[in-house]
Amino acid sequence: MKKYDVVVLTDSRYVNPLKTNTYISNVLREDELVINALKEKNLYVVKKDWNDSIFDWETTRSILFRSTWDYFDKFELFKKWFNKTKNKCLMINSTETIEWNIDKHYLLDLQEHQIPIPNSEFIKRGSSIDLSLLMQKKNWNEIVVKPTISGAAKNTYRLKEEEIIQFGPTWEKLIYKEDFIVQEFQNNVIIEGEVAMIVIGGKFTHAVLKKAKEGDFRVQDDFGGSIAKYNPSEEMVKLAEKCIRILTPIPSYARVDIIWDNLMDLAVSELELIEPELWFRLNPNAAQKLANHVDLILSEKK
Repeated sequence: MKKYDVVVLTDSRYVNPLKTNTYISNVLREDELVINALKEKNLYVVKKDWNDSIFDWETTRSILFRSTWDYFDKFELFKKWFNKTKNKCLMINSTETIEWNIDKHYLLDLQEHQIPIPNSEFIKRGSSIDLSLLMQKKNWNEIVVKPTISGAAKNTYRLKEEEIIQFGPTWEKLIYKEDFIVQEFQNNVIIEGEVAMIVIGGKFTHAVLKKAKEGDFRVQDDFGGSIAKYNPSEEMVKLAEKCIRILTPIPSYARVDIIWDNLMDLAVSELELIEPELWFRLNPNAAQKLANHVDLILSEKK
């Protein structure tokens, strides 16, 4: 039996859905652009749900993570699948990259390489830390708390000092279960938005400005956020590419989310290397560049 060259990885919602909407149609379009670009390189490609219990993962040479946007809701199951599957085929991006990027503690590594990040404090699971005291110590008026392993703004809260007492019982339940990151709230996320810088094979390709809907701070379209093409500054491009250059191997794809912090300096809010939305529909040529990079990796593995 001929092996697949690439499995484009998704979750069950995006494998032949019976009903679609604008959001799902965009996801399907994004995956289609990547699949078609890979096929143009004469690669044998199929799209699969990572949680497909029937598929034999030894029948593919590589796995390209794309729209696996339920893995953090089923994290223990995903971790078992990943640990079992990573030894059967090549992961794109690499296994080491995925394992490093899955937990937001990676931000500390970026900081060690002089990459600016928002003011942050990491809180260990089971800690009895008092958020009010932390805010006083740091001189923060407003904070965001979120799990270190998370996505789509799951269990993410924006809190002012006067809201901390009421939040207390919720916080106790959350910190009992997992590690959290507490960050000073960055007002410019609301005012200016967040710039998603897409980097393919270490080179910047295109950018998108994400803005939250009025009255919210979450820029994800799940919460009504909007996107628009964006022409970034040279400083932003250099910062995004610098993030990628510190990694070995160079990721095939990456999204570097950049904000203006409370001092109007640039800061990296997220470095997405597992399953980031990359807006290929706004720049189909970037999907071609990704296919070129994947084809190069597979050629070197022959």
